[in-house]
Amino acid sequence: MRIGVPTEIKPQEARVGATPAMVHDLVAAGHEVVVQAGAGDGAGLRDHEYRHAGAQLTSEVDAVWDADLVIKVKEPLEAEWPRIRPGQLLFTYFHFAADEALTRAMLDAGATCFAYETLTPDGRRLPLLQPMSMVAGRMAAQVAASSLERHRGGRGVLLGGVPGVEPATVLVLGGGVVGAEAARIAAGMGATVIVLDIDLDRLRALADTLPPNVHTVHSSPYAIRQLLPRADVVIGAVLLHGARAPVLVRREDLGRMKSDGPVLIDVAVDQGGCIETCRPTTHADPTYVVDGVLHYCVANMPGAVPRTSTFALSAATTPWALALAGMGARAAVAHPVLGTAANVVAGHVTHPGVAQAFDLPHLPPAEALAR
Repeated sequence: MRIGVPTEIKPQEARVGATPAMVHDLVAAGHEVVVQAGAGDGAGLRDHEYRHAGAQLTSEVDAVWDADLVIKVKEPLEAEWPRIRPGQLLFTYFHFAADEALTRAMLDAGATCFAYETLTPDGRRLPLLQPMSMVAGRMAAQVAASSLERHRGGRGVLLGGVPGVEPATVLVLGGGVVGAEAARIAAGMGATVIVLDIDLDRLRALADTLPPNVHTVHSSPYAIRQLLPRADVVIGAVLLHGARAPVLVRREDLGRMKSDGPVLIDVAVDQGGCIETCRPTTHADPTYVVDGVLHYCVANMPGAVPRTSTFALSAATTPWALALAGMGARAAVAHPVLGTAANVVAGHVTHPGVAQAFDLPHLPPAEALAR
């Protein structure tokens, strides 16, 4: 199979879809890999490393996209849509449920789209989302600490406090991978952390493994509203598999928060956000203020640490990229695990969460490909 690895064109996105190690494995399996020149520069991966691994290097964008399978990091942007053709396989983060225009563009293109974020071996774990969730969760605590600084628009509070001065209170909505990592790092910096989740078993596990300055609370709309006045920082970390994130903090709830620069960080923004007032921002212009509350809603947070993120992502995706390239579309959509990543197939929505988000019909992946 001919596999293309293009340069990411999303603003401030320096990750790349494949490391030289992945390229080596794909070439060793008999595939032809074409990498766009400079695609790995932002992650510190040079063209000569890809060439040594067996890739063909080209500066021609069309030559990269003229592939049977395209491996990326982020969803194709509008400028890339015309390059996508019927029957082509795409393997990347899509987050379709938050982007109707992208969904309809991929339907019109007739491509078969395998989304990292919905691949699940057991209906529960998301192994291709987990590495970036870990990065984003850890970054959220770092962002919280810096955003609280007065010159950045925050309250002028040190996250961990000092002896004689209480630390900041961080409210984490969601106890999954993002929430657990955010809580772990914030607690390590000395903050008082409160994690909310609706899964009591998950809360018990977090209580057993996280530091003693992390407290767990069963989540409900009432509990969130009661806790918002205490929070210096709120980190939104809620995920529904393949679906739009539920809105847990409404605009009217902002009035319950402190009046002098509290911070909201919505890590779920690429799935539509769990804070009503969130909208996607970029690393170049990451924050804005609504009703006196500083919002940080960068949709590609791990792109700020592209080397760490690229290696973490590629380690997780390599086995599945090999399987996808080896099987081809027909076998892959019928595969019990790869089939869970098939969101759009040959002009049909094949993931129920995406269909529900936009009131579209959906078909099982194998049936969609057979039509």
